[in-house]
Amino acid sequence: MIILTGLLLLAMIGAAYWLLMSPFAPSSRDYPYHGPPDERVVALTFDDGPNEPYTSQILDILAARDIRATFFHVGQCVERHPEVALRVVDAGHVMGNHSLSHRFGTYLRPRAYEREVERTQRILARVTGRTPALARTPWLWRQPALLRMLRRSGLHPVAGEFGHALEVFQLSGVRMARRAIAKTRPGSILIFHDGFDGRGGNRAETVVAVRETIDGLLARGYRFVTVDELLGVPAYQA
Repeated sequence: MIILTGLLLLAMIGAAYWLLMSPFAPSSRDYPYHGPPDERVVALTFDDGPNEPYTSQILDILAARDIRATFFHVGQCVERHPEVALRVVDAGHVMGNHSLSHRFGTYLRPRAYEREVERTQRILARVTGRTPALARTPWLWRQPALLRMLRRSGLHPVAGEFGHALEVFQLSGVRMARRAIAKTRPGSILIFHDGFDGRGGNRAETVVAVRETIDGLLARGYRFVTVDELLGVPAYQA
């Protein structure tokens, strides 16, 4: 009986993940995790920052290779590192909304999450002079009511595929890059994290993974674009 209960619980958890968090769920049309597969292009994206010195190190890598990426910023992190958020935009990268606090509990109170999104929009506009038209929910949570709320706010929800599922544990950067390269297909939206849940954290191996992934994909003939270019949507609100 205990084993049966445990299996049932695992099945329920798996079903919940599939419906509400997996980028491959049936609702992915409303929360796209890839673009058209007809060109050898990939959109490189970064979540949970800005987070120093790692965001700046990633920006240096991108600049050296003349690549533009998309950064989904956490509002509180932008308040901590406004100069880095401004550098992201000034360098020609695209900036999106990734909530204010990156706390899971806000999902249980939809109005609280809406307030976080609204406040983050104001922070990003004040710091950079741009108001994002792209948003990504933390953990790729795809609750239909939240996605509808984002659209009412003039935001396009954008998912993606994690470069490595265990990036949070900061595995070897070379190992993470190997996995990211292997899963990339024409039109992929790859997710790396320059921060951790909006709390900072050591992302040194992520920096290595980003460099190795970019060089590996360039060698395979890929071209890098921003999410708005890949999906044909606006980067910023008018």
